[in-house]
Amino acid sequence: MENVPELPSVDLLTSPNWTDYALIDSGGSRKLERFGAVTLIRPEAEAVWSPRVPEREWARADAEFVPSAEENGGHWVPFRDVPDRWTVRYGALRFCLSLSNSKQLGIFPEQACQWDWVQEAIRERAKPTRVLNLFGYTGAMTMAAAAAGAQVTHLDASKKAIQWAKENQAACRVPEDRIRWILDDGLKFVQREARRGSFYQGIILDPPKFGRGPKGEVWEFYKSFPELIRGCRAILTDDAAFLLVTAYAIKASSVTIGNGVREALSGLGGSVRQGEVCLRDGSGRVLSMAVFSRWKGDRK
Repeated sequence: MENVPELPSVDLLTSPNWTDYALIDSGGSRKLERFGAVTLIRPEAEAVWSPRVPEREWARADAEFVPSAEENGGHWVPFRDVPDRWTVRYGALRFCLSLSNSKQLGIFPEQACQWDWVQEAIRERAKPTRVLNLFGYTGAMTMAAAAAGAQVTHLDASKKAIQWAKENQAACRVPEDRIRWILDDGLKFVQREARRGSFYQGIILDPPKFGRGPKGEVWEFYKSFPELIRGCRAILTDDAAFLLVTAYAIKASSVTIGNGVREALSGLGGSVRQGEVCLRDGSGRVLSMAVFSRWKGDRK
């Protein structure tokens, strides 16, 4: 057959530069992790194999999150004293962690490779760069971009998440005027930015499977993502540096997201990659955590 494009490749990304985080072991639908001086057990459905570290090592954990029948429900069971707040370091970045009402702690350590990639894209640009971080959560990616010199607009629908992100800003010593904080619905904000003629050279998206905006706006990934990615294209400058999409807990593959990004950004040049963001445990097994697609511009 003629003119049939090659099948897209799928990249597996890991984050080998951590010192304050380690996936010690995984298996039995759980993972044993170290965050600084705190060792935790969290549920992980992807860990369908058996643990390899002796049970006595798992027994040294400081706490375990025990899931309930409700989606994302459950509670922490402490085995030893765990600080209300503690800090981990990744390079020059500092992040405040806490045992929350869910299994999440405030960062996704597998995303460190994406923090590195965004920082590299900003520094390579070597001129003022405006970055929009949608669904910014506690701001790890915002801190990475701002620390690399970008002016960042951080958007989330949760006041609590934004407050946590501000604590991370203080921990990272990022200047206050480097970040603009927005409590809003992501899609509505992007549409307003387009009407205002407000443009960016980098956009980061980490949309949930389902969510609600601060005024009850409904987000459903499969219905809302195509419109959002088109809206993002409308506010990217022609010399934009990057766009990064990461998605957790959805059934779509990275190829699906990559196809959406390619279509939305056609005409901008550059290149699109897609794949899975992974953790590697102490025995070398790879645990897939999320899918991603990232576009990198080639116009300086």
